[in-house]
Amino acid sequence: MVQLGRDQIPRPDDITALSLGSVLSGGGFGPPDNNPTSWAAMVHAYHRASMKSRLGVPILYGIDAVHGHGNVRGAVIFPHNVGLGATRDPDLVERIGRVTAEEVVATGVDWTFAPVVAVVRDERWGRTYEGFGEATELAELLGPAAVRGFQGARLGKGPASVLACAKHFVGDGATKLGVDRGDDDLDETEIRRLLVPPYARAVEARVGSIMVSYSSVRGVRMHCSGRLLTDVLKRELGFNGFVVSDWQAIEQIPTDYDTSLAFAINSGIDMVMHPRVGAGVIDAISGLVPSRVSNERIDDAVRRILAIKCEMGLLDPGHFQLDESGTIKKDQRRLREVGSEAHRQLARDAVRKSLVLLKNERAVLPLAKDLPSLFVTGRGADNLGYQCGGWTVEWQGGSGPITTGTTILEAIKRAVSPKTRVSTGYESAAPPSVALVVIGEAPYAETAGDRHDLALDPADVQAVRSAKATGARVVAVILAGRPLILGPVADLADALVVAWLPGSEGAGVTDVLFGDTAPSGKLPHSWPKSMEQVPINVGDSRYDPLFPYGFGLTYPKHEPAKRAAN
Repeated sequence: MVQLGRDQIPRPDDITALSLGSVLSGGGFGPPDNNPTSWAAMVHAYHRASMKSRLGVPILYGIDAVHGHGNVRGAVIFPHNVGLGATRDPDLVERIGRVTAEEVVATGVDWTFAPVVAVVRDERWGRTYEGFGEATELAELLGPAAVRGFQGARLGKGPASVLACAKHFVGDGATKLGVDRGDDDLDETEIRRLLVPPYARAVEARVGSIMVSYSSVRGVRMHCSGRLLTDVLKRELGFNGFVVSDWQAIEQIPTDYDTSLAFAINSGIDMVMHPRVGAGVIDAISGLVPSRVSNERIDDAVRRILAIKCEMGLLDPGHFQLDESGTIKKDQRRLREVGSEAHRQLARDAVRKSLVLLKNERAVLPLAKDLPSLFVTGRGADNLGYQCGGWTVEWQGGSGPITTGTTILEAIKRAVSPKTRVSTGYESAAPPSVALVVIGEAPYAETAGDRHDLALDPADVQAVRSAKATGARVVAVILAGRPLILGPVADLADALVVAWLPGSEGAGVTDVLFGDTAPSGKLPHSWPKSMEQVPINVGDSRYDPLFPYGFGLTYPKHEPAKRAAN
């Protein structure tokens, strides 16, 4: 029932004595040499140690593979879920889950804390990009597809199956003011209508684990809500997997630790994630039984966890067959597939399908590949970290070449004719034909991303103004995890393209910009005109967005290669 972080048990042999149920690597908790082979060696060391414990039950090793195997340098980084919501394509989402599972399994990890199936009702929330959009229908459509991709047709069957985790039950996308770990003031009728259906669909897809939200519902912490966790999720929806707490969430319950722990377990928490007291939580749980937590509740939690491990095949003799070097044999071939060209092509396709064209005056897009000159600017133009966003190598993400991939600028240089002069600095003697400005948000994750004001950074607005002043036609590409208040940029730019957080394959962006593929994405969020409209959701009584939910332009039929440069 206990999951500790790798940082809490630096020596794998500690697992043998503790008989832990699970270990996780949070964002950034990888091996010192961050590459797929080192990850596999590290994780297998923990697996081997767990098999030497008193009962010989292997651990589950968990990780946040929320848009590809993001903690691992060299793995493919897919668009975050907000971009996948723009595709409305469950087959694509399932294939992404399948490839992610292949890369996760290659490194020995067997549990991903994904997908997020929150219905995001306030774009100020710092985790907006982790959800598929504002409408229940999107999470109902795409959440089960992700589960099927991760777990396969049946958990534990097939060449690459990892345990999925639908999260965060329930209400984290609908807190007041979009505050992460905040409070929902929705009544149960609204919770059932808006927020519960995606979990019902995930349960139907046989998701094996569900993570609980940090948030509260009308003042009651979700980790203490037996009504929602046990009565609704387990009994009414028929969820037979296990429920895991969020990272150190039990410590956030406003009472002493033992009381919080008893509340959480009695409410339906089966596994406790990364307690601040470390291995001391084992004695803490034992001390609650039977006076404050019944033996029956403990048996139920343990039975649920063991049943999933059994279904995954972890209890089968020979599941972990090691070679002479200590690496699990079946993972040697898979390691060579991490970050493979085939996997990157799928990510590139996902980027193409996720882009949303908001504006295209004078048909400035698609761009001709033989333009005389192209001016590329903006802080996101040549920044792989900005493309990938949070949950990439580190929890909060980073800036620059944080992993392997192709930036938008690099992709532009590969796409255009050798005759086209691509410049990143304005030269007054040779005004450009087109200026392409890549603007948007710097990386963030969770509470660090909460914003009261969604206005574009003033530097981004100035970059577009400066580009317009050259006399060029201006194409603004927006890298963002949510709708932003565009302000004057909405009028200054001749074309507006939302690329969301596309991940490692920037060529998917240029495929659309240069017309190899026509844009097909549709907004998963209503796009507000100003902060006075936030939060804004389709169906509101006063609904007048800048661009409505489901909006997205495309190109008229054309032959890109024949389109004249001008």
